[in-house]
Amino acid sequence: MSVFKNVIVYRIEAPWSQSLTDAEEGVGKMRYVPCSPSQEKSIGWIEPRGQENGPLVESVGGQWLLEFMIETKALPGSVVRRKVDERCAQIEATTGRKPGKKEKRDLKEDITHELLPMAFARYARIAVWIDPSEHRLVINASNAARADEVVTSLVQSLEGFAVTQINTQIEPASAMSEWLSSQEPPAGFTIDRECELKATDESKSVVRYAKHPLDIEEVRQHIASGKRPTRLAMTWDDRVSFELSESMQIRKIVFLEGTADAAPGGKKEDNFDADAAIATGELGQLVPALLEALGGEAAFSAALPDAPVAAANAPATALPEDAPF
Repeated sequence: MSVFKNVIVYRIEAPWSQSLTDAEEGVGKMRYVPCSPSQEKSIGWIEPRGQENGPLVESVGGQWLLEFMIETKALPGSVVRRKVDERCAQIEATTGRKPGKKEKRDLKEDITHELLPMAFARYARIAVWIDPSEHRLVINASNAARADEVVTSLVQSLEGFAVTQINTQIEPASAMSEWLSSQEPPAGFTIDRECELKATDESKSVVRYAKHPLDIEEVRQHIASGKRPTRLAMTWDDRVSFELSESMQIRKIVFLEGTADAAPGGKKEDNFDADAAIATGELGQLVPALLEALGGEAAFSAALPDAPVAAANAPATALPEDAPF
């Protein structure tokens, strides 16, 4: 189990409340099942501790930890196209006619079905943390589409479960602009040596700084000319370094030296509990501090997209996704 690296944070709607036992029973209905030979995708919940037939919802210090699996099988498009062309040539040679568009589509489906058993499977494991007391959901995903898939499964699995992605009173890009221009980060935070600035005009020009001091006039001039920060590397309390994005994602998370002291003692085989305690303990303090630096949570944040509704109509056999703690 590795720590959270790139997270998206959600607010769990207040009415939701379930026991650990009920949550375990709920996600158990969507347990991951490997793809069949002719199946392109499967999703579902797996044991976060990695022990076969173990709990699907682990509780460490009152924090719930889950893991979502996505298995996909993909075929190279060039291989499928070549096979389709070969079949079309055979049909034309034996019948004297060229297959039409519909027949080509049917051939493509048949060939895909035939080749899938030979395709390599790709696996994505996504760590999920539910803080029941703070009504917070944290998903270890680098893009919103992947996180939406996890949210969809939770909505289907947990009775009354609903979330909204956290929005703040101050837009992250606006706050980052101010911090860079004034070189006065919020209390408890420091600005590190990486950022990206993007123009909002038609040029869409981008300036990136890596391992470079940002307290320079050039950065202030870029901002004054209209470029907005899309991401900024920061450190909180000398304990966690991270990169804040304009969409409120917290990326490239690294727990710095000394944070391990917060973990409970134990044997090496207890790494899951120690890692979970560090991740939830540190992020459980970082997230509120970051929200405060951005003016607090907005009174209203738009509900998640219609992905949960769409996914609810998907076949139960099409179950999965990526990286654990």
